[in-house]
Amino acid sequence: MSHALITYFKEIYQLSESSEEALKALIHTQSIPKNQDLQHIAQTCKTLYFLKTGLARIYYFHDGNDVTEGFYEPFCLIARAESLFAGAPSKKAIQVLEDAEVWSISTQELSALYDDHRDIERLFTRLFERAYVQTIQRIENLQFHTADERYQLLAQEQPEVLRRVPLKYIASYLGITQVSLSRIRAKKS
Repeated sequence: MSHALITYFKEIYQLSESSEEALKALIHTQSIPKNQDLQHIAQTCKTLYFLKTGLARIYYFHDGNDVTEGFYEPFCLIARAESLFAGAPSKKAIQVLEDAEVWSISTQELSALYDDHRDIERLFTRLFERAYVQTIQRIENLQFHTADERYQLLAQEQPEVLRRVPLKYIASYLGITQVSLSRIRAKKS
């Protein structure tokens, strides 16, 4: 069930037995078919997701174009933080890119545990800090690296994405056209 996720959590921050049990009670597992949205655009984020299997992305539309903000592999925290922390509807959606099993945690139920289980609060603080750093790195990659360098970074950091994700999503993530992506890939072959 959620044992693998708890093991992952304990690698980030040690949890007491009572905190483990409290957290296990909040974790729900669901199977999601390929290309389905976990959360839709204009929905307020009230759930944290972690993939057990599969791949996901966060995306939005800009000038009618589908833009991928990030790719998520198993055990990555998936949330639309701007919606979660502001309590407002998001302009972004979360989509599963292949059949997936997903662990979900209600943020309202999670927050209710914080006073009695400080270790759970610290764990999720660390998870959100990691996600924040990844967001900053993503912005800096777009600001300071060429498309070629961004492709190389993606190949190093998330090689499975290059093998399993449609090229249109990879191109939008890199901030380039599919034609430019094809040229970069041809140079790498």
